[in-house]
Formats: sequence, structure tokens, C-alpha cells
Amino acid sequence: MAEIRIRSTNERISGEENVRAFLDNQEVLYEHWEASKLPAELHNKFVLSDEEKQTILSTYDEEIRELAARRGYQIWDVISLSDATPNIEELLKKFEQIHTHTEDEIRGIVSGRGIFIIKGDEETGYFDVELEAGDVISVPENRAHFFTLMDNREIIAVRLFIEKDGWVATNLEDPAFA
Repeated sequence: MAEIRIRSTNERISGEENVRAFLDNQEVLYEHWEASKLPAELHNKFVLSDEEKQTILSTYDEEIRELAARRGYQIWDVISLSDATPNIEELLKKFEQIHTHTEDEIRGIVSGRGIFIIKGDEETGYFDVELEAGDVISVPENRAHFFTLMDNREIIAVRLFIEKDGWVATNLEDPAFA
């Protein structure tokens, strides 16, 4: 289950109802998929073949299509990151830049853990959303954010896109980020 840390106060928010209420207030979509649906042999496997990625998409097909129909997504894929990922350090440097997109950025975590750092309203400032298997989050378009791995450095996520070329990031320098 997701947990939130508000960076300016170090306050933590946990529990599905509390997390959902906080994120709703910040206009961030939060939902939950059944993590146990993932085939057991893929639970802790972070180097995936194309066939295994297709298995993940097939496993969550109903959830993906329902979300896509509601929110206008046209295409989706699976991303898997771990220390075994070629050029992982370069990828993380790219991911760990504050940026925005012209469409929302969504991830459905199916295994492992990750974290979105999101700029909230003026009173809240930046907050971390620590995600684990089953958590689904969508950061609104034009909202400053970035995504990275947590200490375990392992994640598998479904990404959904409106545009066929995927997200195009516009990097920002934000002195409010600490």
C-alpha cells in the first residue's frame, strides 16, 4: 500500500483511505490493482523477456482496458528496472530530473517498489509517494514531478500513454525542490 511523506514537514500519511484522500486533494489519481494476480514466477523477477512482459499485460488486461477507456489511453507497455538493467545509473539520472509532460504520467506497479516525487499545492510543496505492488498512480499533465527507484532498486510497472510516442519530458529547474 502506498505511503506519502511530505518533504517540508516529514509528516507521513498511510492507510489506503488517507492516501487516497490526500492524493485526491492534490488532483493525483490513486487506485489499487490486485497484486496477487501476477503469476508467482514473475513476482521477484526483474529481467523480463518480451513474452513475460506480454504475460503481465494479459494478466492485467481487464484493469488496463478499463482505465484506458476512462482516461483516454491508447497504448501501454511494461517497464522493468533493476541493477541488472543496462545503463541503470544513466537511466536513473534521466528519471531523477524534475519535469512535466503534456499528458498525465501513470504507473501500475506490479512488482517491486518505486517512488514519485510530486509538487503539490502551494501549502504542501513537494511530497513523496512510495509505491508497491498493486498501487496505481497518475500524475496530472503539467505537474512537476519525477519517478525513481527506492532502496531495493527493483520495479516492474505498466505504463499507459495517450500519445503513441509516449511522454515527452520538459525538464524544470525548481528552487522550491529540496
